[in-house]
Amino acid sequence: MPSPARPALPLVAIIGRANVGKSTLFNCLTQSSRALVDDWPGVTRDRLFGTVTWDGHSFLLADTGGLTGGDDELGELVRRQAEAAVAEADVILLVMDGKTGPQPGDEKVVEYLRTTGKPVLLVVNKIDHPGREANLADFYRFGLAPLYPVSAAHKIGLSTLLNDLIRYLPPTVEAPEEEAVIRVAVVGRPNVGKSSFINRILGEERLIVSPQPGTTRDVIDTPFSYQGQDYLLIDTAGLRRHSKMSPGLEKYMALKAVRAVQRCHVAVLLLDAQEGLTQQDLRIAGLIRDEGRGCLVGINKWDLLEAEARPRVLNQVTAGLDFMSYAPILPLSVKTGHNIAKVFPLINEIHAQSGHRAGTRELNLLLKEITARVHPPLFHHRPIKFFYLTQPETHPPTFVAFVNHPEGVPDSYRRYLIKQLRQGLGIPYAPIRLFLKKRRRGTKSG
Repeated sequence: MPSPARPALPLVAIIGRANVGKSTLFNCLTQSSRALVDDWPGVTRDRLFGTVTWDGHSFLLADTGGLTGGDDELGELVRRQAEAAVAEADVILLVMDGKTGPQPGDEKVVEYLRTTGKPVLLVVNKIDHPGREANLADFYRFGLAPLYPVSAAHKIGLSTLLNDLIRYLPPTVEAPEEEAVIRVAVVGRPNVGKSSFINRILGEERLIVSPQPGTTRDVIDTPFSYQGQDYLLIDTAGLRRHSKMSPGLEKYMALKAVRAVQRCHVAVLLLDAQEGLTQQDLRIAGLIRDEGRGCLVGINKWDLLEAEARPRVLNQVTAGLDFMSYAPILPLSVKTGHNIAKVFPLINEIHAQSGHRAGTRELNLLLKEITARVHPPLFHHRPIKFFYLTQPETHPPTFVAFVNHPEGVPDSYRRYLIKQLRQGLGIPYAPIRLFLKKRRRGTKSG
């Protein structure tokens, strides 16, 4: 059965000039909320956004400095950055430097943020010792009380900030379950052909299109049917709109992708065949993987490549996306229609495999076979023993293995288990989550 749509998390954006400690604050808050984290090789972990959970409330935190490709001095670019962040955000964290004090131009930023009607919390960072608390008086001039003196580097003052922040978060509304609708997000860098891809899909005679306003701000979701299957294209307003972003703001569109990926069953990641796989492509692929979403990688503009260059590009993309090898890679051309007919059958198959549920007996017979084929390594000269395997969830298929020493299972063996589960269960296109839980010998599984 398809899973219900996951509600989009409230968005909190961090805004501030260069070197005030935005990234430190971001890293501190997001790392403090992480519980089970998978470390995979080959992925750049320069996260531009992350989920924070505090006192039972979760929200998406965006580091706008990182999303715009680096911090810039106050000016028109930073103003556009702030405008883009505010347009999406539910709460703004305005970070200033408590060591150097207010800077010229800060008043204009505060005035602009105040006119938006969004909650703005003024975070005065680098209050590392009592002597700097005297500097706080200078920040009251902005009229944003109370102030939140913190030291992100030393994790001081964060509890008070988070306790107040969650009071401003909008309530999370659970989305109704959709019985047979496959939610699809088309994501990728600017100018890879997302708009043309969607317009070609919606322009097919066999498609029945019924656009309607979405539930999240200016997002327009487009329901349609194709060969008897119902789909929902996520955020087609942003995808169909021609991009007129300034340099430096392009990476901010990754935030749009995050929110679309959170809501979808299957993400279609479009690449540009002429440019190959870029760092920004890897960031978007990484978030799809982290969110546990099925993925189809489309290499668009295939027709523009010379025949002799095609194997090289395909090999580069395949090698670069090895960390999500479950995602099928499809060379295509929106312009000529090459391989477009294969898109929806693949989406259907990815969705079906992501919803696969295996029986307990099948799982444990498979686990026994997998661990007998390649024995787990020793841990402190003692054997690692896998007792049994369960599957509590689908979308993505999520497995919990009970083992005597989970801390002793190396990443290489964990990847081996996941690869063998995909192969043994016949779900090569499914993202799989595998958690290891400690169980002592003799403990009953009931």
